Formats: sequence, C-alpha cells, structure tokens
Amino acid sequence: MTPGNNGASTPEDDDPFGYLYADGQANGAQPPSGGYGYPGSVNRVRTVGQRQYGQPGAQAPTAPYGQVPQQQTHGQAPYGQTNAHYAAPETVPGGASTTRQSPAGSGGSGPGRGRGPNTKGLLIGAIAVVAAVVIGIAVAMTGGNSDGNKNGAQSGSSASAAQSTSPSQSSSQQSADDSKLPTIDAKALRLEGGATTASDVKGAKADGGVYVTGFNAVGAAVTWSVDVPATGQYTLHTGYGVPGVDATATLTINGTAQTSPLKLKNWAQAPQGDWEKGWTKTYNYIQLNKGTNTIRVSCEQGNQCNANLDQLWLTKGWSN
Repeated sequence: MTPGNNGASTPEDDDPFGYLYADGQANGAQPPSGGYGYPGSVNRVRTVGQRQYGQPGAQAPTAPYGQVPQQQTHGQAPYGQTNAHYAAPETVPGGASTTRQSPAGSGGSGPGRGRGPNTKGLLIGAIAVVAAVVIGIAVAMTGGNSDGNKNGAQSGSSASAAQSTSPSQSSSQQSADDSKLPTIDAKALRLEGGATTASDVKGAKADGGVYVTGFNAVGAAVTWSVDVPATGQYTLHTGYGVPGVDATATLTINGTAQTSPLKLKNWAQAPQGDWEKGWTKTYNYIQLNKGTNTIRVSCEQGNQCNANLDQLWLTKGWSN
C-alpha cells in the first residue's frame, strides 16, 4: 500500500496519518474529517470564546490540533492548575476537615490525644509494695531473733544459778524502774552464826565503808526481807570482797535453797591475801512474789566462805 487515501486491502492497513508524510501529501492525502485525526470522531466546532465553563452545556475552548487552548473562560484555572470548581471538598471553605483525630487512648498529639498508661505511677507503686514487704520481713526477723534470744536465755539459765562472767557490768544497766527497787547495806542486814560488821578494810561501797565479816564459818548468814511490787523475775546483785581467792555461799529464796551456790569469785584479780583490792560484785537470777520476800545468804557445808559482804540490791527482770 502507498501512503495516502488510495485504499487499502483491509481496514487495519489503511494509514489514517498518511497526510502527515511528504509522500502521502504528494499522493493527495488529506486529513480526515473527524476530530484529532481519527475517522468518525465528533468535532463540534464553535467560535472561540463561545463556550464558558461553569454554565450549563459549556464546553472547553478549542485550539488548532496539537496546541493547548489559550483562551481562558470564566471559572477556568490556568493550564496545569486545579480548577476551583473541581477543588477537593477539604479545600473549599466549610468543606470536610483534613485533620485526622487520633482515637482516644492513642499515642497521637493534640487536644484529642488520649493518655497512655501511667508507667511512672505504676513503677512508683511497685517500688512502694516491694519496700513494704522488705520492711515487714526485717521487722519479723528482728522480733523473732529477739524472742529467740529471750527464750534461749530463759531456757539455758536457771533462776537459782545464773551468774555473770563479767560482774562489773551488773549495776551499770539499771533502768529508771530499777532505781525504785530497794538496796541494802551490810549494817542493815540481819546477821546470824557469828557474822558481824567491820570497817577495817578500805574500799567497801556500803554507807560508812561498813561490811559483814566473820562469814567464813558454817552457820554464818545474812538475811534480807524485801518488798517487791509484782511477782516475777528479778536479778539479785551482791557486792563483796575476797583476798585474791574464790569463795562460795548458799542462796536461799523464801525458804528454798537454790540448786547452785552463790559464786564469790576473784573477779577483781586481786593478789592472794590482798583484801583491799578484792572488792567486786556478782549477780543471780531469782523469782520473787509480790509483797515481802526473804533472801538469805549463808555459809553451809561444802562452801568456801572466806569473803566480806558489802551490799545487796535488786533490778527488775533477768539481766546483768
């Protein structure tokens, strides 16, 4: 087939654009009568400026083939720009808002933003719970140890024989209540079995330096009648002096002899024969009744009683 409109063997072999080529034009090819070079297309020609957009039945202005219409009509935006008539709803005043609102409780920002979980508050609460548990455990352990020590002291010590290995601490821990409990000097004690008072050896704590001597004989004894405000546990403290040698005596409470002797040791570590440097003290755990009680210290068979007795006093509870 040759360029032009000289026919074709089949419709698809017909070249509708033959008029665009030089050889086609030489053969008399003419542009088709349709619009935009396509046969049969509709091309309604109007005078330039006749069509106006935005009016019923308005059509876009036409221009020569292959050129963009330059004539702008009423309501039409420049080429390449959005026509206000066809603007998106959100760009028109009063149109839909383009701002997305975050759902409540989300992590978005702005007035509608919901608050997330308060992790800081949860952390503080967790720490407070852990601290309370730790404090409770510590208090429970402290109370348990305290009770255990107390029970151990009661079960491991006899009221009749408990004595300090460091008697010098005995009177330093008296409480305000202990100060109300009685103390008795040697000269106020009831003496028996040849026991008497003297003041020759210096260093006795009793009033006037008076002490009980002549105690180193079977049957010698001192007795103290004492009133206490309540039934319970008490500690009996004894002030005495020995000549650098350990001694013993028998302790009797309300007519009942205690199972272990009253130990009058040389806690002062005085040289043998030195009475003046032998002053010291010891203590025993005892049980007394409310009201008047009788405390007796005596030299019995089996005792080594070579000691001078100075003072007796009580403190509440079992302590040294």
